Amino acid sequence: MRYFVNGEQQRKLLLNALVLMFLAYMFLQWISNGMMYFHRMDLTFDSVVTYYCGNEEQFIPAKSYDGMLEVLHFHLFSMGMLAVTLTHLMLMTDFSTHLKIWLSSLTFFSALAEELAGWFVRFVHPQFAYFKIAMFLLLELSLLVLIVTIVLSLIKARTKM
Repeated sequence: MRYFVNGEQQRKLLLNALVLMFLAYMFLQWISNGMMYFHRMDLTFDSVVTYYCGNEEQFIPAKSYDGMLEVLHFHLFSMGMLAVTLTHLMLMTDFSTHLKIWLSSLTFFSALAEELAGWFVRFVHPQFAYFKIAMFLLLELSLLVLIVTIVLSLIKARTKM
């Protein structure tokens, strides 16, 4: 990652291309994350509550503790790796330190909160459905901003050549 810090990115076209390909891959992941969410529910209170707590009239069972634990176990690792990779790349840009700290914190917070929000809906109170929706939107927004920020930084560095 030192190539961002000391300006070597201007001489490292292949490395820039690899980072851009990774970001394209992360953009596809971002799209699929949204598609998965909207396949299961939408941005309404009732759809989130139905997804996690079930609906007897529609014969939709509530999410089980075991099933949710399995998803949480995998997501904590994968979302953590995604967040650390993207924030690490963003930290190497020449954007302000304030923006870097704010965006990194927002990304990690929203990733963790989005994972836990479903648990809150299912096992604490259905009103947490609003929190789940907000954290999904915040996570998607923060990931998109990270991807765009890094791409813009690479383009800016390329135009300085």
